[in-house]
Order: sequence, then structure tokens, then C-alpha cells
Amino acid sequence: MSKRTGLVVFWKNYDRAAVLHAAQQADELGYDSFWVPEAWAYDCVALLAEIAAATKNIKIATGIVNVYSRSPGAMAMTAATLDEISGGRFILGLGTSGAKVIEGFHGIPYEKPLTRLRQYIQVVQTLLRGERLSDAGADLWDFRHFKLEMTPVRKRVPIYCACLNDKAVRMVGELADGWMPTFWPYQQLDKGRALLAEGAAISGRDVADIAISPFTTVIPMPDSEQSYQHARGMISFYIGGMGTYYHALLSKMGFAENADTVRNLYVAKKREDAAAAVSQELLDALVIAGDPTFCAQRLEEWRAAGVELPILGLPMDFGPEMAQMYMQLMAPTG
Repeated sequence: MSKRTGLVVFWKNYDRAAVLHAAQQADELGYDSFWVPEAWAYDCVALLAEIAAATKNIKIATGIVNVYSRSPGAMAMTAATLDEISGGRFILGLGTSGAKVIEGFHGIPYEKPLTRLRQYIQVVQTLLRGERLSDAGADLWDFRHFKLEMTPVRKRVPIYCACLNDKAVRMVGELADGWMPTFWPYQQLDKGRALLAEGAAISGRDVADIAISPFTTVIPMPDSEQSYQHARGMISFYIGGMGTYYHALLSKMGFAENADTVRNLYVAKKREDAAAAVSQELLDALVIAGDPTFCAQRLEEWRAAGVELPILGLPMDFGPEMAQMYMQLMAPTG
């Protein structure tokens, strides 16, 4: 069985045409999937439709979209439409985002995020199966007896969820097809797999059918220290500037003291100091950085630890030539 590798672009500061070209190159190089996120820049659905029409084999995926800005019925229509355009190559990546984005950009109350994610998945799956909204078992919305008035290419579009807390991970095991544990220390993935198995048992599923697919920071540069400097800035941003999720996760995983230091410096607007405070131990647990040979070897360790589909961050902000070089260096083999 060949090794699967995906690619994801950052959600802002990229050229749309360059991303389309990168997706075409990734298709030719044998990458498994190409993930386009959405925050408050490009609409990822329109971009994925464009990519689907210009590629042949690579899967296209939302990486990720939130469950507030579109109704679950609208998302079911979107999933069915993109799956048809792509010939059955669509993956629906979902998450809850956070209050600052949902309330501050979309103007929607950030209420019951896990309940909403669970019922959102149930609605999408119900409609894709050809069943009626009233059979979805969702009580957050006052649904009537609607169903999709088209026949989806597939009755189950894979749904991958970006979840970190225990209840959410169990829910992924119960309902979804993939788990995206971004910045979860790879040596401790067994803890997440155990939670997935608990959820899978509820619905009588095999936990082996749930793909562990984290967004994975891999920086293949000859100068490992320069690579680590870039990674430190990213990690400090997630710990200090992305709400409480990543700080709480890393604290639970044994990095509480370092996470506290980084967060406190970041919140105090000492951003360079916050980045410098990220320990080497934390770096090694969260990112892969060094010369290309080292990166390829370390990625195999991540796979051995349970990562079925690593989704590598494509450096579009350094220009199309760098992105092409990156894809060639990290192209899946074997």
C-alpha cells in the first residue's frame, strides 16, 4: 500500500492562480490530497471547484471550514456538488473555529460548539444518504421534511474533523472518517487513538477505519537552526494567539511549564521572546525541521507512530518556485 501524503496552504497571503498551479503539480507528483482552508480571506469552496476541474486524481478537501457560517443543509449541498464536480474526490474537513471569528467576523453566537459539530455531521450524512432532514436526529434546528433533490455521487463523503479535547475526539471516532490532531505531540498519538476507539465502539465501527491526519509542519532546509526559528514563531502563535485550545492540549501532554512561559510572553506582546522560549523538546514533538533526508526519515517515525495521512504545510508565501521545490522534495514514494 502506497504512503499517503497531503498538502495544505495557509489561509491568507497567497496568489489564487499560484495555488491552482500548485494543486496541478501536486496531482502530477502523486500527492493524496490538496487542502484549502477558510478563515476571512478566499472562499475555499469556489477555489476547490476550480481545482477539481483542473486536476484528475488528487483529492480536494476543505482544510478546514467551520460549522457556523454555513447551515448544515447548505454544507450538504456543497459537499454533494463538489464531490460530483471532482468525480468522487472530495473530503469535507470540519471544525468549530472559535468565538472571535464566529462572532466577530460572521456575527453568529458561538454556542454549543461540540453539539453543533456532532449534529452538523449527522445532518450532512443524512442528506447525502438520500434521507430527510427530519430523520437526522438534530434538535439545534427546527427542520422540516426536506431532502436533497439530486442524487449524490457517493452516499458518504469522508468527513475529517479538527478536534483536540477528549469529548470531541471520541465523537470523531463515533461519527467521522478522519481525525486531524494539529500540534498534538506525535509520540503521544496513542492517547488520541484510545479516545477514537472509545467513540468507534459506540457506533460499532473499527477504529482502524478512521484516518489520523494532522496538519504537519515539515521544513526541509539545510540550515536546521533557521528551520527551527521559523517553527518557533508558528508554535508561539498557536499557543499564545489561538485561544486556549493548544495551550490546554500541550499542558495536558506534559509541556505545561513551557506552554505557560510562551503564552505569557506572547500575551505581553513580546513576540520574539515568546518564539525563543519554545523549547527544543517541544519543537521535536510538534514539527520536523532539518535537511531533506532528515525530514524524510523523521516523517517515517510519525507514520510509525500512527499518522496515516500527514498533511504538509505548503510554503506558498515564499513564491511558486519554492513551493514547487518543496513538493518535489517531499513527494510521496513507495
